[in-house]
Amino acid sequence: MFSERDIYFMKQALREAEKAFERNEVPIGAVVVFEDKIIGRGYNQTISLKDPTAHAEIIAITSAANYLQDFRLEGCKVYVTLEPCPMCAGALVNARISTLYFSVFDPKAGACGTLFNITNNQHLNHQIKTYNGLLENESKSLLKAFFAKLRNLN
Repeated sequence: MFSERDIYFMKQALREAEKAFERNEVPIGAVVVFEDKIIGRGYNQTISLKDPTAHAEIIAITSAANYLQDFRLEGCKVYVTLEPCPMCAGALVNARISTLYFSVFDPKAGACGTLFNITNNQHLNHQIKTYNGLLENESKSLLKAFFAKLRNLN
């Protein structure tokens, strides 16, 4: 179902998630791809930056916008290890991302099919082709390891 390139890009998002894990941040990573090239990378940094908006997707989108020198990221794909929350899903729509791939559904905050479906809401001015399940087991394992580690610290 997914191409070798899609798997490659999701592995890059997983690398970003591992950076977050190493820094005791929730291990979520994202990359933005344009014309088969990564132009934005991000991992969760809410704790280290003391910024509730420092989600992986937001950081990757900002990086990509700086690269393209445009606030519209038309033709770009985003690969993220966890289903985006409402804030991030809204940012993806506002950036005009064309395609979103995520690994794992988020039952507590997912806004791309779980609790809400912001990326495919016909009332909004843009919809995003959305695919899930890409490297799901790898992303789940990283999240489970992080929360197990967190429980052991407490």
